[in-house]
Amino acid sequence: MPGINDDFIEEVRSRNDIVDVVSGYIKLTRRGSNYFGLCPFHGEKTASFSVSPGKQMFYCFGCGKGGNVFNFVMEYENFTFMESVAHLAERVGMEMPEVRYDEKAKKEADLKSRILEVNKDAANYFYMQLKGQNGDIARRYFEKRQLTEETIKKFGLGYSLQYSDDLYKYLKNKGYSDDILRESGLCLFDEKRGGHDKFWNRVMFPILDVSGHVIGFGGRVMGDATPKYMNSPETKVFDKSRNLYGLNIARQSRRGNIILCEGYMDVIAMHQAGFTNAAASLGTALTSGHARLLSRYVKEVLLCYDSDNAGVKAAFRAVPILKEAGISAKVINMKPYKDPDEFIKNLGKEEFEKRISEAENSFLFEISTIANGYDLNDPKGKTDFLGEAAKKLTGFTDEIERNNYIDTVAHRYNTDAGALRRKVNEIGLERGIVAENAPIRMQRQKSIKPKEGFDKSQNLLLTWLVEDRNLYDKVKKYIRPEDFEGELYIRVATLLYEQMEEGNPNPAKIVTGFTEDENQAKVAEMFNGAVFDDMSVSEREKALKETIIKMKQKAIEKMSREAGALDVGGLTRIIAEKKALQELEKLVI
Repeated sequence: MPGINDDFIEEVRSRNDIVDVVSGYIKLTRRGSNYFGLCPFHGEKTASFSVSPGKQMFYCFGCGKGGNVFNFVMEYENFTFMESVAHLAERVGMEMPEVRYDEKAKKEADLKSRILEVNKDAANYFYMQLKGQNGDIARRYFEKRQLTEETIKKFGLGYSLQYSDDLYKYLKNKGYSDDILRESGLCLFDEKRGGHDKFWNRVMFPILDVSGHVIGFGGRVMGDATPKYMNSPETKVFDKSRNLYGLNIARQSRRGNIILCEGYMDVIAMHQAGFTNAAASLGTALTSGHARLLSRYVKEVLLCYDSDNAGVKAAFRAVPILKEAGISAKVINMKPYKDPDEFIKNLGKEEFEKRISEAENSFLFEISTIANGYDLNDPKGKTDFLGEAAKKLTGFTDEIERNNYIDTVAHRYNTDAGALRRKVNEIGLERGIVAENAPIRMQRQKSIKPKEGFDKSQNLLLTWLVEDRNLYDKVKKYIRPEDFEGELYIRVATLLYEQMEEGNPNPAKIVTGFTEDENQAKVAEMFNGAVFDDMSVSEREKALKETIIKMKQKAIEKMSREAGALDVGGLTRIIAEKKALQELEKLVI
């Protein structure tokens, strides 16, 4: 972890209440002492994502992700630890001190910085080749696509020559090592050819992150070779599932929404026409990472995918992903043309602006697409269609919203709203959807993946100690940190016991002390075992006693395995522990 003052990190964490931070990203509902919402890190329909104001931690019982406010921001924003600290410090008006990196963190930061330098030099190289004497074929391609010099310069478009090692030689002359060129993804290596270019004979599209750094490239081949389009591989700075082409410009648009399309040329053509709020995914379907990124800038997205079947299906898949991130979606109708580039070239900017104003609510777009597959003039066809529409309408868990859509669909397709509502309720009851106000506890229990074995007992005890601070004096008489099993559990228990002795249990601070993501999630899970809710006093005492006895028995078994045959001191301790266990079994805690 970078060498920044621990007290500063803890102050940043303590001044950023996790409920306030998380609720800025997702909708949370209070249930008892905790808050629940739909997990932003995996698709789900039941709220299994828990945020504890007392522990200042989050945990998803569905996917297992958990941690403190730093971990949440890191995962949601795709930030490094220090980026999350800086982001949260700025949020509460704290000025970041100069960062001192440890050796591992410095090496990682240096590698990322070096890759960004390589990418910047490569982008300049590609642009120079486009403008040079060998760039005729690429210039003719861009002229055919009616791109202006201003647009080419704005997007830094370029050309990779027909020679398969030209960029490699150029970058080597700039002083870059083979290791860095391999890490950048721009050059490939094998025994026969040595170092050579990944991209050659292609028009090049530099891919920039929202901060304006060149993180990768896309290339379209000149000719009939395959693949037609090719992107950089994933690197330390490039993850195509978390970046969008053109977003570095689109996020600065003042239009209040972002137009999402499918390809580089669509984005470029739209920007050239004045629609500077256009962006596109990078040769992949829209992901939750894309949606989370978009949610940082807008609450509405206009889907402008190709009007063919593939484009329609892509729009259908994108809508729930956007909705989960808190983004409403509308769909732009581009017929009779396939994509926005063709549309604008043939009908012009004004007509496209009109289509934007007429963009259809994403749900009604889906319903109208379904309707196209039925003969609505035939009674059976219309009945079958309304049955399909009713299934879709059960997806609205909010009763008011569901009823509004029922009324709209009924009006649009000339049917009785009451009859359609009864059909929706009928299907909803069959699927268990309409009974939407089931207690959150039942929903939570269904989503919890039971943790079998001794770890479950250890998780329970750690959770209970944090939930009820009065238990510590009772528990420490029987269970010491070394009685826990597993290096990670012993370390966490030791830290928690130290905090308990100081009178300030702080599980969120404990999480910060672990640098590995996997360990942070495991520690978060340790503090999110089942709680005492809905138990009577006697039931609580029984559960606590059973857990302590189980852990004590396990500790004695461990001592017995580790004690040598002639270790008199060890044997004496085991006898004493067994006697304490017998007394414990008779006591009421």
